[in-house]
Amino acid sequence: MSEDERLDIIEGTDEDGNRLLLKVEKYFFYNGEEYVLLQEYSEEEAADPQKQTVYVMRVSVSIDEDGEEIEDFEPVDEELAQKLIPVIHARWNQDELKDEND
Repeated sequence: MSEDERLDIIEGTDEDGNRLLLKVEKYFFYNGEEYVLLQEYSEEEAADPQKQTVYVMRVSVSIDEDGEEIEDFEPVDEELAQKLIPVIHARWNQDELKDEND
């Protein structure tokens, strides 16, 4: 795993306390708030990437004791997640179209 890839991988725990590696897929804004789309990460190739679990979290920035900004990812409630899913699909598809045209 390269250094760049390592920066996009975060470690967390699932609701059962199991270790979970998540890859940052995309940051986006909705109603003035920043959110992040995270996808389960495994160093092994996924059999079906479409079936991997994704998570939407609100980005909260705090300052550590050294004055450095730290991004915290806070889970969003189910109702907000359902509103964000169409936004994510629309923006993701729009970005893919831009990449194809470049």
